[in-house]
Amino acid sequence: MKTNDVDIINLGCRLNIYEGEVIKSLAHKNNLSNFTIINSCAVTQEAEKKVKYEIRKSKKNFPEKKIIVTGCAAQINPQKYANIDEVDFVIGNKEKLQKQIWSSLPNSNPVQVKDIFANNTIHNNIVEKFEGKSRAYIEVQQGCDHRCTFCVIPFGRGNNRSVPLGVIVERIKTLVNNGYNEVVLTGVDITDYGRDLPGQPNLFQLVKRILNLIPDLKQLRLSSIDCAEITDDFWPLLQEKRLMPHFHLSLQAGNDLILKRMKRRHTCQQVFDFCQKARSIRNDIVFGADIIAGFPTETEDMFQDSLNMIRDCNLTHLHIFPYSVRENTPAARMPQVPKNIIKQRAKLLREAGERQMNKYLSTQIGISAIMLVEQTKENISFGKSQHFTKIEINDVIKEGEIVHCMITNINKGVLNAHII
Repeated sequence: MKTNDVDIINLGCRLNIYEGEVIKSLAHKNNLSNFTIINSCAVTQEAEKKVKYEIRKSKKNFPEKKIIVTGCAAQINPQKYANIDEVDFVIGNKEKLQKQIWSSLPNSNPVQVKDIFANNTIHNNIVEKFEGKSRAYIEVQQGCDHRCTFCVIPFGRGNNRSVPLGVIVERIKTLVNNGYNEVVLTGVDITDYGRDLPGQPNLFQLVKRILNLIPDLKQLRLSSIDCAEITDDFWPLLQEKRLMPHFHLSLQAGNDLILKRMKRRHTCQQVFDFCQKARSIRNDIVFGADIIAGFPTETEDMFQDSLNMIRDCNLTHLHIFPYSVRENTPAARMPQVPKNIIKQRAKLLREAGERQMNKYLSTQIGISAIMLVEQTKENISFGKSQHFTKIEINDVIKEGEIVHCMITNINKGVLNAHII
């Protein structure tokens, strides 16, 4: 992402994509130039390696540009990045969204990172467009009140802070008026939405209000949900055709003892019951999931439970993470699984996910789908269906448009289709 000779590199989650647009706007308003801004992630060791790679790459490609590191990695360990020779400024997650921080560059303190837990406010920056994106993202909350034993993200994001419902609605209206047909609700723990607001509205009450108050919004998508935080308000929403039937679940493991050691709040039975009930209401629903391979103390039998969960819950869109030690987390002090076993288990989980996905894709041939066009290149339009599966159409279609199509075949994990 470029603006006025400022490069913005967003790493990690969808919330960083949203915040990257805020940073872009603030950089533009303050006429900044000759900067590379790395909006970092710290969820795993690999994520932090990626941050360092982008620092080196940026300095090599644009040696004259000053480098700013912000995001979760910067927030959690600012001095680590301040000590890197190529880095000129380190800015915290709270500070990166503040107008005065960017107006004072480049003459400000090189490290501007304050206590994230002292931050109880939500920024009031308005995002009107997402450069290079066919769908828009809306922040509904920040932070997390829970402390999973493997996770450092609360120390990068702070505690849960929800955006008022009315503010969210107005921000989505702006994006719809600017031509976006799909909006994704994003945050750190979106199913914890509203607990800190007057009246304590929940996520699913928010979704209902959005669909009711913004009839011109064609598609609404949820970024990730937690089975432990599902309320009775969720189930009627499954009848809403504008709510996309793809739900990504924050599962992490398929064994109850491992879940307990992770300090997760759901059981395997809850996951199975949730998936079964959801499909009984809307039979075309698909589920994705985050699963960690080789969490400390995980035995072969416990790992097999995770493989079985993929099959039993018919999970298709998987994000597999080899367990990564995060400094100062309780899991880092638990008996560790050897790295070669972690790597092998991650491989087996990915292969199970690929089998599930291929099985699912084969059922889609001859079925109609709704595709949001993400890119058009060499007379081929690429996008994703309502189920978040990849589709190609041999036709030139405007990016951001939604088209009805018929699936004809599969080619290397991508559905081929024609417009109907």
